[in-house]
Amino acid sequence: MDRDPDPQAAASPAADDPVRADEARDAFSELYEAHAGRVYRYLLSRTSSVSDAEELTSRTFTNAFASLGSYRGRGKFESWLMTIAHNLLANWYRDRGRRPQAAPLDEALAVPSDAPGPESALESLEETQRVREAAAALAPDRQRLITLKYVDGLTNAEIGRILGRSEGAVKALHHRTLRQLAAALAADPE
Repeated sequence: MDRDPDPQAAASPAADDPVRADEARDAFSELYEAHAGRVYRYLLSRTSSVSDAEELTSRTFTNAFASLGSYRGRGKFESWLMTIAHNLLANWYRDRGRRPQAAPLDEALAVPSDAPGPESALESLEETQRVREAAAALAPDRQRLITLKYVDGLTNAEIGRILGRSEGAVKALHHRTLRQLAAALAADPE
């Protein structure tokens, strides 16, 4: 009885070669070390749960390893990986009937102050609180944009791939979001 070969095994040059399989695992281990922290921080900022972020990070890398053959190298590997994480997160929210909350952005904006004196520290704390309040009033898509841009340090193109928008749409949303934040901060000088 002839069996059709496994298409995944045929697509993987390391499938029948234990040495190449070890090399592939080592290479993927290096990729994990290089990117796991960023993926985990992104997921933790969205779930506010260490265990959920750890589970989703693990699933991100499991899915990435299983789908490595589909990565075509057209963009940065990290962008591809973050897209996998973002999609898993969307599924996680959908499966639980949850919606992202504004709290993670508030926590992400908490920046330790290097101010020398208590007055400067108090002013910085008050300013940070004003920015937090203004950011919490933003629509969820704008909060997500701010987090991806300023906390995760992604480019507009990377954000576009994650959010399923064009780079131009991300630029426009970013500009409108900054104008909205500036207006909110100007309207409430203290």
